[in-house]
Amino acid sequence: MSTAGTESLLRQAREVREEELRQFCSRISALLRKEEPGPEALDALRRLFLIVSAEVDGAVATDFFTVLSTAQRFTEDQWLNVQAFSMLRAWLQLSGPGGPGAPDTDDKSEQEGSTLSVLSAASSAGRLPPPERLREKAFEYCQRLIEQSNRRALRRADSDLQKACLVEAVLVLDVLCRQDPSFLYRTLSCLKALQARLCGDPTCVRALLPLAQFFLSHGEAAAVDSEAMCQHVFSRVPAEHFHSPMLAFELVQFCRDSLPLLGRNLSALRRSFPSLLKLLAWNSPPLTSEFVVLLPSLVDASTAVEMLHALLDLPCLTAALDLQLRLSPAASERPLWDASLRTTSCPDTSQDPQLQGLLQHLLRAEASGAPERLAPLHLLLQPMAGCARVLQCAEAVPTLLQAFFSAVTQFADGALTNQLARLLLERSDSLYQVPGYEARVHQVLSAQFLGLCQRRPCLVVELAKELLEFVGSGGGLRGGGSVLTSVVWAVGEYLAVSWDRRCTVDQINKFFEALEALLFEVTQSRPSATLPQCPPQLVTALMTTLTKLASRSQDLIPRVSLFLSKMRTLAQSPAAGSLRCREDERAIGTRATELLNLLKMPSVAQFVLTPSVEVAAPRYHRDTNTALPLALRTVSRLVEKEAGLLPG
Repeated sequence: MSTAGTESLLRQAREVREEELRQFCSRISALLRKEEPGPEALDALRRLFLIVSAEVDGAVATDFFTVLSTAQRFTEDQWLNVQAFSMLRAWLQLSGPGGPGAPDTDDKSEQEGSTLSVLSAASSAGRLPPPERLREKAFEYCQRLIEQSNRRALRRADSDLQKACLVEAVLVLDVLCRQDPSFLYRTLSCLKALQARLCGDPTCVRALLPLAQFFLSHGEAAAVDSEAMCQHVFSRVPAEHFHSPMLAFELVQFCRDSLPLLGRNLSALRRSFPSLLKLLAWNSPPLTSEFVVLLPSLVDASTAVEMLHALLDLPCLTAALDLQLRLSPAASERPLWDASLRTTSCPDTSQDPQLQGLLQHLLRAEASGAPERLAPLHLLLQPMAGCARVLQCAEAVPTLLQAFFSAVTQFADGALTNQLARLLLERSDSLYQVPGYEARVHQVLSAQFLGLCQRRPCLVVELAKELLEFVGSGGGLRGGGSVLTSVVWAVGEYLAVSWDRRCTVDQINKFFEALEALLFEVTQSRPSATLPQCPPQLVTALMTTLTKLASRSQDLIPRVSLFLSKMRTLAQSPAAGSLRCREDERAIGTRATELLNLLKMPSVAQFVLTPSVEVAAPRYHRDTNTALPLALRTVSRLVEKEAGLLPG
């Protein structure tokens, strides 16, 4: 074979397109049978066969070239093919009915030829073929990619590329079916087979998300039930792959993007919230803001109580997931620098059936409707409370609780409001003990308890038994006493006939005795491990509430006056018990003096401390000519006059 013939073959090899490649190879084989090739010809043939494409499993390609085809060297057309696929979805959207439309083209070569020819020519010319032609060739290309993704790749890089291309192919098919419904029925059989394959292959789980998106978008038009697919994605996928950060983010984004498609049929999503919370527990820093947006769609009246339990136990869930990964066979495959492998103390739940049951409940995939008390599990997992991942998760809970209550208060009725208030009291002293977690959560719970009482003032009368038990237990002093302070304030504000006609003198007397005993205990006792130091806000709230109750049941005025006098004396004493800060002591003494002065005129005290709804309006605090400021000034003058007339 001459040098001129060799150069001619190489030139043709560079210009050949996919459909002509097989014919070209046949001609070369026939030429080799006729004459013995020389060294130059052999070199030319070697360079030629370097560009012959193969499949990812090593088989010689028998169909057109795609981004999943392999070769030791690519032609310019093949490189353009790869680049064109990366822009294919954007091209389709550009040329679709909602886009600006495809540019005009007079190049007839783009309207004929193979899929490789159309895509490569469009990429090199910078122009799009007619929309119908582009869609048809894009459909063929995606079908070919789905077929290639089923092959067993010889290299890890090719396997990863298969998964990425499969995701993109399904997204392109979704665009095609939205633009032209005629593609839908040609696509369904292929994607149903793909669904069956992907659901059984955990390595291709990321491809399930665009597939589920496809069935959600087109399930109604194609009479396909997408609920089973969505249930698999919402429950099983997070439960098994929560430790994949990229998949966790994509799954949460999928849930957010699917909300308009799900419409009012959010039952599958809401049932699966325990699995979705695993993503948040393990990846809380990047996913917190996403879940704040998603939470209103996850909660309804049937799941609100269970959801609140789950949010409060979220750091415990993180510890349980860490424990689950440590005990799994895959733990040996995790890198040594993984932070979750550094803690050596690994709790053992295999010996206790109760702990096993609690752990299974905490790790459940779907809502059970029956929340469990996890206090024994908190103790078991306490050695893991200092893990970095648990600490990060604990920091996200207050934000999530605020988002939860903002959503729940939009639909909560009276029964649910009472149930949530009761739950706040129960869980305030039953939290997983992470450093700093209890105090931050108590700040949120105290504010939300007041919000529930403001929405439903009769809650105080209806939950009188629970509130008395909470006050009497003394457990509210933990976490800074903010929850107990809110309870005391709510009792003083709403335990009145003006808010609920069911309020009785007997109830007022019972609360007075309980709060009086609590105030005596926190002011006369030294701080200890069982009785933390009482914050001054709680002391002033207790004194104010006792005074309010006494103004409503005036037989109690002598008792509270005596107690307030003792409090004023105690605050002025050098050894002020548990009150160590002089500023706090002065504030408590000032409050005691003010309340004593009000009680000297019981009728005015009742008007000031238990105002009617009209008097409690903001204008009575802003306008100096209205009744409340006038009453306060009158009381002050009378008290001062009385003090001036006293001897000595």
